[in-house]
Amino acid sequence: MAFLSDALGRIQPSATVAINSKAADMKRAGADVISLAAGEPDFDTPENVRNAAIAAINAGKTRYTNVDGIPELKEAVAAKFRRDNKLDVTAADCFVSPGGKQVIFNALMATLNPGDDVVIPVPYWVSYPEIVKLCGANTVFAVADATTGFKLKPEVLEAAITPKTKWLILNTPSNPTGAAYSYDELRGLADVLLRHPQVHILTDDIYEVLVYDGGRFSTIAEVEPALRERTLTMNGVSKSHAMTGWRIGYCTGPKPLLGAMLKLQSQSTTNPSSISQWAAVEALNGPQGFLADWRQIFQDRRDLVVKGLNANTGLDCLTPEGAFYVFPSVKRLLGRTSGSGVKLNTDEDVVMALLAETGVALVHGTAFGLPGHMRLSYAAATSQLEDAVSRIQDFCSKVS
Repeated sequence: MAFLSDALGRIQPSATVAINSKAADMKRAGADVISLAAGEPDFDTPENVRNAAIAAINAGKTRYTNVDGIPELKEAVAAKFRRDNKLDVTAADCFVSPGGKQVIFNALMATLNPGDDVVIPVPYWVSYPEIVKLCGANTVFAVADATTGFKLKPEVLEAAITPKTKWLILNTPSNPTGAAYSYDELRGLADVLLRHPQVHILTDDIYEVLVYDGGRFSTIAEVEPALRERTLTMNGVSKSHAMTGWRIGYCTGPKPLLGAMLKLQSQSTTNPSSISQWAAVEALNGPQGFLADWRQIFQDRRDLVVKGLNANTGLDCLTPEGAFYVFPSVKRLLGRTSGSGVKLNTDEDVVMALLAETGVALVHGTAFGLPGHMRLSYAAATSQLEDAVSRIQDFCSKVS
């Protein structure tokens, strides 16, 4: 339409939201659908966190707050970064937004100009390139495919950086692949970044607590403290405490950047929900013992799904180190025909046929920048995952 902005024309709707909405519509119409398209824990928000929100309501803590978060939450965020990430920060170095995505949006909108480059490893979370394009900047894609375990190699990063590069966006553990960088792997990337002082790093650590097989999470400002003054370390309570709907993201970074983000947020969303903020204080300061139990459940689900998808299905699925996604290759199915006669020319053809013929909703890899794959979220009950894997195996057995 003529009155819509040019900026809006540069971006696409979220593919994950679109698939999930289609699955929800089918379910409402009576179809037997298992949706593994959305990325959110299926656990309830911990009881102590829910009670903190109720207490905040009853205490009348329902008014506007500081734009960048109540002091108590910023103190809790700073304590979390000191405790878990060895980052020597105070509340003044921290910022709270209505969700992690808002942190990313604020940072990029406050810093990018037309002509700036942003390096984004491929595959990527669907929103990264769209926010960059909305800002009028350029996306530079650095491929990190299955041959590297879906991890960006230092030489590939080096080749992607130009004098116009302003940001590198790094997500570990990763959505959509579950790849988690080790300390040494981040060390290799940090060595490259030290040679390019114009490049800032936005590290999305939202899946921090979900690293499996006894692995240790690391973040790049911890690995190389010299990068801290140009690193925005983003996190939130959505995945760690099953609080996706509460919309609380937080970060730490250089004060000039936080000041610019404050200016922008003051003219957009203003403060995050006061009630959600008080719940997040309890989430960060309260008991964390449940996380080990959740992590083991997710690891067991991962193993179930990987084993099932690799069992003579025509799929090839790596075992991810973290998050709650697998990103199997569907390349051996392409060019063939589904059981109901649908030609499977693309990964989108595969996931749409899978949804139509089995009721299992997944997201095609092209949405994440890497065709020939699909993303499955195993943040669902074990019984649902067993059923879904069985349906996928049946679908693949009928491909001819």
